[in-house]
Amino acid sequence: MMPIGDDNTGNTIKPYINYALIAVNALVFILFQHLGSNEVFTLSYAAVPQEIITGKDIIGPNGLLATPIPVWETIFTAMFMHGSIAHIGGNMLYLWIFGDNLENRMGHLRYLIFYLVCGVLATLSHVYLSDALGKDTLIPSLGASGAISGVLGGYLLLFPRNKVRVLALRYVMTVPAIVSLGIWILLQVVSGMSMFGGEGSQGGVAYAAHIGGFIAGLVLVKFFARKKQPVN
Repeated sequence: MMPIGDDNTGNTIKPYINYALIAVNALVFILFQHLGSNEVFTLSYAAVPQEIITGKDIIGPNGLLATPIPVWETIFTAMFMHGSIAHIGGNMLYLWIFGDNLENRMGHLRYLIFYLVCGVLATLSHVYLSDALGKDTLIPSLGASGAISGVLGGYLLLFPRNKVRVLALRYVMTVPAIVSLGIWILLQVVSGMSMFGGEGSQGGVAYAAHIGGFIAGLVLVKFFARKKQPVN
């Protein structure tokens, strides 16, 4: 069930921050990552759990290269990087559909802060859960998925009955957000349970970041959402 659109009739402001976030992600992927082929850039600025935990730059294992910035700053740089066209395409689709509604309720600056905080908390969820479960903490992680998961959590809490158009079994149908996003988070939880297995593969997906970001969005949205919608 893939979302392709939602009801924006209640929106009253242009989602400039959402547009900017999509543009920055696209530009980083095209200009700096060279559509995913520039491994030097990717391995230098991706977030490495062990580096975040220790505060030390690690060079060598898994092809890790020197990080030109303080390692904790990779929490932010990794948030705007992606591993493939499919990766960035899926993330930006979700951000395009669901982000504008949140920006409309929060206002531009609040939405930007909310997005970044959710992304940070999502990355930290992945970092510390991986360490606690004894997973390989030298595997780089990157992507906007954690921050966008926060957007989805906030959207679900504020707009549970909003109509979302989805593509399911080659048919387009309309379902409430609580159905579309409820199924999404259920899949993340089920898939993420593989982390608790011995050598179970997660397919390279940081499900802990998705779940952590989603929970962060659920918790934080009430602190960022305005009671009255802003107007131009």
